[in-house]
Amino acid sequence: MKEKFKTLFFVKSSLISLYLALTIPLPFISIEKLKILSIIIFALGLYLISNITSDYVETCSNKISYKTSFISKFLGKKNWEISWKDIKLIKSLPTSQGSKVYYFNTYQGDNFLVPQRVENFEKFLLIVSSNTGIAINELSYISPLWTYKILTLLSVVMIIGELFAFLN
Repeated sequence: MKEKFKTLFFVKSSLISLYLALTIPLPFISIEKLKILSIIIFALGLYLISNITSDYVETCSNKISYKTSFISKFLGKKNWEISWKDIKLIKSLPTSQGSKVYYFNTYQGDNFLVPQRVENFEKFLLIVSSNTGIAINELSYISPLWTYKILTLLSVVMIIGELFAFLN
């Protein structure tokens, strides 16, 4: 049975709200000659950020796949697909922020980043464990969920402040 795991809502909302908080004022403060262009670029940027946060993971009984959008591919992200039987182990590496990232290591020596920002992460990990036989006790989100929630909240507060300042 195919399962699809989309990008975590809080990750997507934090990135989109931050984009909005940083760019909403630009069309309003641009000079008159550039207003139309700044609105078009603002809309294009919103489309791009929405598009690049729409990557997802798909699993079935034979394999795991990471699917990216056309824009993500253009910017360098690649789709990948691994057969469950080709996964030798899951190795971890520390990040500079004190967290850990995990990689699927294959018998061919390839490494693929384990998606750590997907919805239903616990279910995703159970599927990985049941299909590979690898213990996944250590795996968790790359960042605590509260960090994305705080970023979203701060971005929304910035947007409200900008709107309040513009309207007064």
